[in-house]
Amino acid sequence: MLLTDKVAIVTGGGSGIGEATSLRFSQEGAAVVVADMRLRKAEAVAKQINEQGGHALAIEVDVSIAESVATLVDRTVAEYGQLDVMFNNAGTLRPGTVIELDVDDWDLVMGVNVRSVYLGGKFAIPAMLNSGGGSIINTASISGLHGDGGAVAYAASKAAVINLTRAMSTDHAADGIRVNAICPGTIETPPVMRMMEDPVALEINMRAHAIGRLGRPEEIASAALWLASDESSFVTGEAIVVDGGLRAQSPLGRLADPRPEHLR
Repeated sequence: MLLTDKVAIVTGGGSGIGEATSLRFSQEGAAVVVADMRLRKAEAVAKQINEQGGHALAIEVDVSIAESVATLVDRTVAEYGQLDVMFNNAGTLRPGTVIELDVDDWDLVMGVNVRSVYLGGKFAIPAMLNSGGGSIINTASISGLHGDGGAVAYAASKAAVINLTRAMSTDHAADGIRVNAICPGTIETPPVMRMMEDPVALEINMRAHAIGRLGRPEEIASAALWLASDESSFVTGEAIVVDGGLRAQSPLGRLADPRPEHLR
């Protein structure tokens, strides 16, 4: 029970990584606020937690709007009296090169992926100070560590999340607030699996990971749990890569791979 007596907000909590993390946080003793733009999905996750004997509240939120995030934090503190963990997990993707991508889509991705982290910290940190400290976790991506083709807004936004994480951690370490990011590889979330409907695309993505498969939302939830708990009390300002060996694996494969004599 790593999160006993803790209160956590999970944005994007209605599906995918957010859903898995909301459930895991509850199983580890936290009261969980499941925050999502789609209230119906957030309510379904909160209902599941409450039926399992946990404590959860569903709140509708637009993470790119200051008033909405401020209300989310205020309602959490009003309901549970404190805030210990803020998981800024909500995100979106719009494909395209700089030529192809519409300006409005750029602004949307930056709002949901980056502005949300700024707002999450802006309103969560004062509440955490009243509780004696806390942990902020931001969902970044391996796309923030290298250049993905055809996804300039997403790659730029996730790189911004990583350095925003570092800057926030530096500013608030003395306050007892740790700030870290998780950089997932390709994870089996609903939007990702819609992109993988082509079996060839799925096979390519699976082979790109050294482990030979896509990641599961529950595996990212485990990383988030560690960062939320006191087990990671000396960790702040980090971008933790959880990618099944995707970045470790050279695209060249085995340089000494044996070949037939006539091909050498």
